[in-house]
Amino acid sequence: MKLMRQFLLVVVGIFLMSFAVVHAQQDQASQNAIESINVIQQGAVVNVKVTFKQPVRTLPATFSVSKPARIALDFPNTINGLGKSSQNFDEGDLKSANIVQAEDRTRLVLNLHKAMTYEVNLDGNNVLIALVASATATGQVAPPVEHFAKSRPSTIESAIRDISFRRGRDGEGRITVDLTDSNAGIDIRQQGSTLVVDFVKVTVPETLRKRLDVTDFATPVLNVTTAQRDGGARMTITPRGLWEHNAYQSDNQFVIEVKPIIENPNKLVQGTRGGYQGEKLSLNFQNVDVRRLLQVIGEFTGMNMVVSDSVSGAITLILKDVPWDQALDIIMQQKNLDMRKNGNVILIAPRDELATKEKLDFESKQQIGDLEPLQTESFQMNYIRAEAVHKLLIDPKQSLLSKRGSALLDDRSNMMFVKDTPNRLDDVRAMIAKVDIPARQVMIEARIVEAGDSFAKNLGIRLGHGATTKTSSASGTTVTNSSTLAAITPDFRMSEIGSVNLPATPRSGTAGILGLSFYNRDYTKFLSVEISALEADGRGKVISSPRVMTANQVEAVIEQGVEIPYQQATQAGATSIAFKKANLSLKVKPQITPDGKISMMLDVNKDTPNTLLSTGAGVAIDTKHVKTEVLVENGGTVVIGGIYTQNVRNTTQRIPFFGDLPYIGFLFKNREIIDDKTELLIFVTPRVVTENLAVR
Repeated sequence: MKLMRQFLLVVVGIFLMSFAVVHAQQDQASQNAIESINVIQQGAVVNVKVTFKQPVRTLPATFSVSKPARIALDFPNTINGLGKSSQNFDEGDLKSANIVQAEDRTRLVLNLHKAMTYEVNLDGNNVLIALVASATATGQVAPPVEHFAKSRPSTIESAIRDISFRRGRDGEGRITVDLTDSNAGIDIRQQGSTLVVDFVKVTVPETLRKRLDVTDFATPVLNVTTAQRDGGARMTITPRGLWEHNAYQSDNQFVIEVKPIIENPNKLVQGTRGGYQGEKLSLNFQNVDVRRLLQVIGEFTGMNMVVSDSVSGAITLILKDVPWDQALDIIMQQKNLDMRKNGNVILIAPRDELATKEKLDFESKQQIGDLEPLQTESFQMNYIRAEAVHKLLIDPKQSLLSKRGSALLDDRSNMMFVKDTPNRLDDVRAMIAKVDIPARQVMIEARIVEAGDSFAKNLGIRLGHGATTKTSSASGTTVTNSSTLAAITPDFRMSEIGSVNLPATPRSGTAGILGLSFYNRDYTKFLSVEISALEADGRGKVISSPRVMTANQVEAVIEQGVEIPYQQATQAGATSIAFKKANLSLKVKPQITPDGKISMMLDVNKDTPNTLLSTGAGVAIDTKHVKTEVLVENGGTVVIGGIYTQNVRNTTQRIPFFGDLPYIGFLFKNREIIDDKTELLIFVTPRVVTENLAVR
């Protein structure tokens, strides 16, 4: 019996082996095979003839790639019968061919020097491929070149005067090139991982031919190398990480900005420019399975792609030179598919399936949150009041706590105790880490400059005519026209018969006086002339510079001055003494913007007592006041106000008729000329105070 069982097992094994051999022979007989590949060039057309073991019934699925230039053809149920995986041709723009066998299909990849258009035909056991050079091949293979002003013939040789590098407010690297000619030709292109800028027919001084290491600026740019080449100058910019560039020219300054790109997990291709940005490819599929088409796109992009089992169906697709992310979007729209991207892994599934899965995930997380045990954690506030954080947590409109969470406050120790699920505690911890930070300090300095320029010119005259008289103290008699006046000892007195009294009247100071007296030979008649004049020129400047330091978004006030008493009536009818301030004050509330600028609400007041206008009710106050809101760069200075006043006055006092006489009219008038100029300017300079900034 035992021998019988062994015999049956041997017979069954032989039968199974023979069946497997026969089945394998049948499969092998049903599979097609590539036997030869021949290439011949006829004019501008490169003909590729692929010979198979059996006739080919359907056209192969094809797609092309622009960078690098390749054409791929997929032959299903076909094996590689050449005995080698590559073959070199170097016929026209066809370099070589690669034959790759995977499972039940074989892919033929034609490697080209540049992009070409193609046409595939069937001829029994042969597949004929005609390759023709594309009219836009050059633009597809070479990296795109940005052209600025084209070089024009000029007798003046263009040159680079200066090259500077600085960091932008968004972390971008900004290279500024100062040219002598704004019409210099400039070409920009991306070459591998570097950015190359060619300045056509432009020379570079020896001092600028060097390599700039700009790593310390913390931008995407590592270094900038400038060199002189045949036909012009070349600048090579070496960035790192994800980046994009932008270039513009303003007069003689050419600026290149290299910006960092923050990876967005929801975008297939990273970058800030809108639209589709993937590399271009061409697809030609007739009634192909959607899963197979998604596999082709995944192989082209090199991204990990997970396709749900529920994705099915066929699609016919003919696309030429379209971005691969646009092709993927078209396929998903046609088949009602959607995707979720996590890093470089893409999950593709029907929209309803993804929506249901996400809904179940949210519901499960909510159920876990309702059943998850609570934990208690204490938070010590360093720079912010715990009461302010407590208000944020318990706000019913936007509470960070779950419905089972709670928060307790201890004002004495400035601590807060929170009891909630671990996930909510993580959110509270992250929120406190963002708000519990030291307030940034701002130093605000104001300069109030009052400049005055005054000019005054006064001219006046006094004119008198009369006779001399002698008075004798002994007899009291008056002697007139005496020939012995010189021998008489009593004093003489001039008695004016007529006079003109228009002396100079200056605002301040004392006018200069020039007096002349004319007598006849007997000293009996006289004529006196007195000229008074003053010309005053004054310049003055008053600078007031209040400064104050305050925290971000905290109002600060600094003032200096006097309080002037004045009388006012009370309700009982009596009088009381009140005081009014005449101060120099600065009131400011700064706010530091995210880009490092400072927004300020300013109230500047400059009051001075005016004793010249004092009355019995009190002393007048000259007021200069400005209230505004400005935005200033850190360390920058802005003029927030200015008042310019000019007072011009020309006053003439004269005796009618006589003052209008020609030549001698000046003897009968007084003239005053005044030209006063005053100017008020208010400057404000804010500075963000850092740890290494000393206030001087």
